[in-house]
Amino acid sequence: MTESMVRELLWETATVQHGFVTMRQAAAQGASKMAVQMLARRGTLERVAHGVYRFPQFPSSQYDPLMLAVLWTGCEEACLSHETALDVYGISDVNPNAIHVTVGKDRRLRRDNPEGYIVHYQNLNPAQIGWWQEIPTATPATAVAQCIVYGTPTYLLRQALERGHAQGYLTTAQTSQLTQALESRHA
Repeated sequence: MTESMVRELLWETATVQHGFVTMRQAAAQGASKMAVQMLARRGTLERVAHGVYRFPQFPSSQYDPLMLAVLWTGCEEACLSHETALDVYGISDVNPNAIHVTVGKDRRLRRDNPEGYIVHYQNLNPAQIGWWQEIPTATPATAVAQCIVYGTPTYLLRQALERGHAQGYLTTAQTSQLTQALESRHA
């Protein structure tokens, strides 16, 4: 596979991931590790984290750190979660001090968490993961349930329930069930 072919394949993936591509994705598309490293040496790609590269000519956005957090894990099932998910959906005034990411319970990341990341281990089924700005993100109902267990302040969760329901993110049944879970947290 020629260098230009590798670049085009990786570019296609990167366009739906805020300019990022992982070594694992490159290998799945038939690109060798050496080809990716050559693109990095020539400045076509820049290494931004272990196993994660970015096309520098791709326009950056405020969502780049969120996409990078998910890709950094190297886990296909990784998604934004907990307070980060509540924040991105705009249903709570929560101001997370780190980016929350959830990966499968059986995953063990072999590298230290970068400062500003909190990794949670929970098996989520596909219905519990949605998309926000092309980034896999726990659904609002899942994020509220996670935050109830995590210990997010009650007033912020009540706000998330009210706004989430009013904005159509949560059904009446979900709101009722999550309200009961929140109240039982204090029992």
